[in-house]
Amino acid sequence: MLVFTWRATYDASKTVTPIVKPIKFGDGYEQRQGTGINRQPRKYSLMFKRLKTEIDVIDAFLGARGAIEAFSYTHPGQTIGVFVCREWVRTNIAKGVDGLSATFEEVYE
Repeated sequence: MLVFTWRATYDASKTVTPIVKPIKFGDGYEQRQGTGINRQPRKYSLMFKRLKTEIDVIDAFLGARGAIEAFSYTHPGQTIGVFVCREWVRTNIAKGVDGLSATFEEVYE
């Protein structure tokens, strides 16, 4: 499995949305049940600001995966995980400097 080794330039945000199945009863009561064994996938919003040539490499890495092939990624202070990147945005910042923002979504294979 390929490894994404670049570190984000700016603070990243981590979002966790537990996967639950609510069962609604009368009078507003509900019961929640977790579905599956991996119920808390992580999602990271990352920003990279680098020389254009390095952003070219990151962009090519994500493009080659095409949101189909997963890769491993370890966010600083977190455990390793398997992720896909379904969307990324590249920005021209200054002459020779580009930015790239990406969202990594944890998957279980």
